[in-house]
Amino acid sequence: MKFFNQTILVSLMCWGVACSPSADKLITVESPSGNNLITFFLTDAGEAAYLVAHNNKIVIDTSYLSFEFKGQPTLQQGLITAGQHERTFNEQWEMPWGEQRTVINHYNELKIDLIEEQGLNRQFSIIFKVYDDGIGLRYFFPEQTNLTEVMITDENTQFNLTGDHDVWWIPGDWDIYEYLYNETKLSAVDATSKRNHPNLGQHNYIPENAVNTPVTMKTKNGTYLSFHEANLTDYAGMTLKVDVVKLSLQSELVGSENTDYKVIRTTPFSTPWRTVQIADRAGDLIESNLIVNLNEPNKLGDVSWFKPTKYVGIWWEMHLGKSSWSKADGKHGATTENAKKYIDFAAANDIGAVLVEGWNTGWEHWIGFEDREGVFDFVTPYEDYDLEEVVRYGREKGVELIMHHETSAAPRTYEQQMDTAYSLMQSLGIHAVKTGYVGKIIPKGEYHHGQWMVNHYRKAIEKGAQYQVAINAHEPIKATGIRRTYPNAISREGLRGQEFNAWSVEKGNPPDHLPTVAFTRMLAGPIDFTPGIFNIKLSPYKEEHQVNTTLAHQLALYVVIYSPVQMAADLPESYSGHPAFQFIRDVGVNWEQTRVLDGEVGDFVAIARQERGTRKWFFGAITDEEPRELTISLDFLDDNKNYTATIYSDGDKSHWNDNPTDYKITTADVNNASSLDLKLAAGGGVAISFTEK
Repeated sequence: MKFFNQTILVSLMCWGVACSPSADKLITVESPSGNNLITFFLTDAGEAAYLVAHNNKIVIDTSYLSFEFKGQPTLQQGLITAGQHERTFNEQWEMPWGEQRTVINHYNELKIDLIEEQGLNRQFSIIFKVYDDGIGLRYFFPEQTNLTEVMITDENTQFNLTGDHDVWWIPGDWDIYEYLYNETKLSAVDATSKRNHPNLGQHNYIPENAVNTPVTMKTKNGTYLSFHEANLTDYAGMTLKVDVVKLSLQSELVGSENTDYKVIRTTPFSTPWRTVQIADRAGDLIESNLIVNLNEPNKLGDVSWFKPTKYVGIWWEMHLGKSSWSKADGKHGATTENAKKYIDFAAANDIGAVLVEGWNTGWEHWIGFEDREGVFDFVTPYEDYDLEEVVRYGREKGVELIMHHETSAAPRTYEQQMDTAYSLMQSLGIHAVKTGYVGKIIPKGEYHHGQWMVNHYRKAIEKGAQYQVAINAHEPIKATGIRRTYPNAISREGLRGQEFNAWSVEKGNPPDHLPTVAFTRMLAGPIDFTPGIFNIKLSPYKEEHQVNTTLAHQLALYVVIYSPVQMAADLPESYSGHPAFQFIRDVGVNWEQTRVLDGEVGDFVAIARQERGTRKWFFGAITDEEPRELTISLDFLDDNKNYTATIYSDGDKSHWNDNPTDYKITTADVNNASSLDLKLAAGGGVAISFTEK
């Protein structure tokens, strides 16, 4: 079905920024179903411009595309079209692990070849891919005489919006993503007010009024937009500079204090994709596969050596102050004896892995020191931790070890030891590592999200693949779908995590944090959030702090927040004998399919997922500080089958602050014609497992 025609396009453009091109100068490409359309044209001055329409309404008004280079004129005007190429692509591919097994990758593509009519005659192409769930655009610079080594000082990709939309945003920090989301109008975005924020895990750097991606918006007519990037390879991470008067976004690349350019490449090369997910329903943003589809296919082949799993670990007890990473204060947590206790607990509860932090020497000097080069090595344990014995004991119990490598933001030290460290892991049969990059990057002047570090993070993934090591990165570069190409990039942090509840000066994450994260950060890829805290008030360790959700909310996170590695993060004693722990034992981590049943950004979300292999269904819903009643249809269940629904819900008096551990467990006989009426307390949730009868 064709939704668009040239007459409609010209009339739409005439209320926009530019209406000078006649219909015969417009080049269009629409999505397979015709709901999304991109129009490209050159202005009379030879400037490249485009706009995006969704269901006959412009959602990205006339926006311009240009580049600024060191030592060369701006590539902006005087362009002419040198070629035009169109194609349709439709495939299905299989995720080796993920939110679903089969992914449809169906788009229409338009490639416009451009050249400067005069001067240096520089050439480049703009490539558009249009899907039913959004659009992607990227640039390709071919090999050419007058553009060889390219030093980009600015990439100017504009997104001119059509109204003062509601926006959920974090500041465009060059070093850290660990912020609470702000909900404002676009005209009220004030990222620079977050400078020198006291409530972060490390320092921050926000040079201007820009936001990090994914950034999600809702228009007045109920259309949802989320701006991000895909396939971030050998390039600087992109923030989006906000013009609060013109209601416009423009790409702003993360730079370096060590160069006067932001990206250096040699032709030929392609940029990352600039993406806009477009949806009529908030849940469709979560179900979208736009970001992974805009990445290259799997380069690693069989990665069955990585097994999606739940895990426990020596981690939360450090944040509570029960133990420490270092031996200096006599409370070292990573001992052989303690690790074996966690292994015993994992084995008794069908949990596949144990994470041990603080096992290797160097923790006495890892943070707060200017020179952290060489502080850590990644093969030498403290004398009270026998790595080989822990691995042997875990293997005997059927529990794998997850390695931990904190780099203290000294990536050159890490790169020097990658082969040695990953070789050790391979020799011990350890297939997953949690990496960390806390602190200011060494060398001084580089930032976590600049091109230099983007390449380092990729090096860790590629090197890990050589040794059958999967990477779960903390203090990472943002996820941009590279997990499709390198499926050993299993998860990452890249948000304000659970640990803030144990030490944040603002007393943790508010109840609306994760109902917002589901529609923002989670659109980028898997999140190692570390759910499952049962001791909500953190007694007796951190009684001045708390987790600002109910216990049922924590259970629901195992379904709502996706990762192929999910931590049962609390202390084993918090789970011992607790009936609600049965849901954590049962819930899957690797999914056949995912259905987002309902939700609204920042308010609530309800998701059902079917486990691979067992085909069991699980459901999770969480809400913000407002209590909520939901009626959910169970039409996702298989036909002609009856199920027992085991429902872990908030108790009648439950409240995230006043009574967070009040919960109840009930059962119901259901089938796919059934519906369930659910009550979520303030800051609450509900988790359901479905067992076929």
